[in-house]
Amino acid sequence: MAEDKDIKKQIQHFYGEIAKNAKEGNVSCCKGSCCGPIANAPLIYGEEFLNGLPEEALEASQGCANPLVFAELKEGDIVLDLGSGGGIDAFLAAKIVGNKGKVYGLDMTDDMLALANENKKKAGFTNVEFIKGYIEEIPLPDEAVDVIISNCVINLSEDKQKVFSEIYRVLKRGGYLSIADVVTLKEVPDRVRQITELWLSCMAGSLLVDDLNKILADIGFKDITIFLEHVYTKDVIQSLLGSDAKINASDLDLLDGAFGSAVIKAVK
Repeated sequence: MAEDKDIKKQIQHFYGEIAKNAKEGNVSCCKGSCCGPIANAPLIYGEEFLNGLPEEALEASQGCANPLVFAELKEGDIVLDLGSGGGIDAFLAAKIVGNKGKVYGLDMTDDMLALANENKKKAGFTNVEFIKGYIEEIPLPDEAVDVIISNCVINLSEDKQKVFSEIYRVLKRGGYLSIADVVTLKEVPDRVRQITELWLSCMAGSLLVDDLNKILADIGFKDITIFLEHVYTKDVIQSLLGSDAKINASDLDLLDGAFGSAVIKAVK
């Protein structure tokens, strides 16, 4: 856990500021964010997928990969986007599921929810609903959705067992999760993980691949796949942390290749 008393409040404040800056057109990706080695939304998703989406939704995007790559969404699906931010993944999913389907976007940050609703209005989506809540306590009934997506959010939770249990609860039988997130590829000393910027940059809270696999399997998920997309070098990590981060060269060497972005899929 980070040295500061309440990491959740830090995260809310941090992403609240991102939402405000996106609204004002002042976002500067990727310093201190979860963007990973890819600098912006068009490079993550491809220009053709982003047509028609508000610029503010793109600027607020802090994803590390594209969770829709393996999601295999279809018309009529009910989808839940955890940590929906400015709405980019929710909107992309809404295009696929159509008016016969629905997308819920869950976020804990008021400014992000306000931005997402503004973006929804601008883009004219009628099959998207943004709701406030925590990913550890999803405010939906049991077996309510077909697919759960998320983009570099679950690593920020301090209780991932609870998050994945909640995901399992709200998924219908045969439903599945398809999430993009940061994973840990080798052991990192606790004293290094305690650096606040590592939390805000979506690395310190990530799980070792084997531990993630075990949690999912123990909860009851099957057909688990974890596809590694990018490995973060120390240069990438330094750029994510920013020049103000309190980390020395030897600790940075320990982080070289310790984290990467991945797409995780599992079936209930």
